[in-house]
Amino acid sequence: MDWDLSSQPEIVQRAAGYAIQGWELASGWLLSPAAWSQFALLLAAFVLAWLLTKRLRPVLERILTPDASSTSILSTIRRFVLIFVPLLLPLLAWIFTGIGEQVTRSLFGSGAVIAFGKRVFLFIAARILVREIISEPFLKVLGRYILLPIMALYTLGILDDSITRLNEMTISLGNISFSVMALIRGVIAGSLLFWLGRWSNDQTGSYISRQEEMRPATRQLAQKAAELGIFGIAFLLLMSIMGIPLTSLAVLSGAIGVGLGFGLQKIASNYISGVILLLEGQATVGDFVELDNGEAGTIVQTTARAMILETFDGRWIVVPNEDFITTRVVNYSDQGSANRYEVDFSVSYNTDINLVPDIIEAAVSKHPEVLQKPYPPDCELRGLGDSGVDFAVEFWVNGLDDGKNKYTSDVLFLVWNALKDNGIEIPYPHRVIEMRTPKTENIG
Repeated sequence: MDWDLSSQPEIVQRAAGYAIQGWELASGWLLSPAAWSQFALLLAAFVLAWLLTKRLRPVLERILTPDASSTSILSTIRRFVLIFVPLLLPLLAWIFTGIGEQVTRSLFGSGAVIAFGKRVFLFIAARILVREIISEPFLKVLGRYILLPIMALYTLGILDDSITRLNEMTISLGNISFSVMALIRGVIAGSLLFWLGRWSNDQTGSYISRQEEMRPATRQLAQKAAELGIFGIAFLLLMSIMGIPLTSLAVLSGAIGVGLGFGLQKIASNYISGVILLLEGQATVGDFVELDNGEAGTIVQTTARAMILETFDGRWIVVPNEDFITTRVVNYSDQGSANRYEVDFSVSYNTDINLVPDIIEAAVSKHPEVLQKPYPPDCELRGLGDSGVDFAVEFWVNGLDDGKNKYTSDVLFLVWNALKDNGIEIPYPHRVIEMRTPKTENIG
């Protein structure tokens, strides 16, 4: 074919050149006995792989499927290997095709057709891997938009040329210069490294959280240290993969230092305060704390920047770590510590008040949550009021008088019933109203 395309745009000429090359290659394959023999070997390799897969797959699935209740390491390995069984057909076809390639190259000195077929089987394996095996959404996105396009270029035999062209294209940012290929490699490697870092951090955090012999604050500090170490190593590996020397980051480090000195000093202060809190264990997850501004709640989560409190009405309060260091915080430590509460009540002036303390203390002691140590219930005379004699009963309990616990309400019921059972009157306000009428003068 001899077409005159000199008047056409360059892109049209280039596309036509590629089309002519493809046509010549295809016609050479179609008219060559060696090519037909390679096609026949490809077909034979696929049929043999299909027949072998048909027999092997049920056997492998039966061997690799463990009991549903088994949690041993061997069972975990078997389940992991089982998910790769769908790759059996393309991998067997690739192996048989590779054997056929050696045969054709020894007989005809050429194996381009069968080598192309072998790459096709690898592309099919990659497609099955992405569509059927990978379940993690992030890895599935990487496979769909990165792995499959790379495998397509490899199958067509233009991967090396594409890499060469991308290596020749460079990008400069100040004193840092890198190629487009390095950028692409960094994006791919960075995505995989930080996904692997996140997975490793989750596994490490889960392992540390199961160590019951460690204090809660120590466990949290160990988790934070492991997180910093994992992602720090991932960052250094990424810089090495992209070919960026760490000395080139001096300007960036200086900018970060200036930022810390001005706009980021609060973030740095909160982070350091969080480390101090974890080391000293002054406040940790599960503690009930009251802030200097009157807000109170249970610490449900600690982060590098703040602590999250949950109030009894379900609200979450994000408190910067610095506030726990620089302001007054009352820690009720709702982790088995005892707290004292009191209930006020009054009795009538007609009551023999000497009997009241024993009656009330005995009644309050019946509550299953009221403690006898460090002190048993104590009923005290507080004053002589306008309408009655004022008393208060003090009692100790483990926990807080709110949320699921209603100690004050329960004790008030006990006080009420004890007074009623003993015929003691609970007073109510009395008011004396004096009516005066003006005197009238007699006129007469």
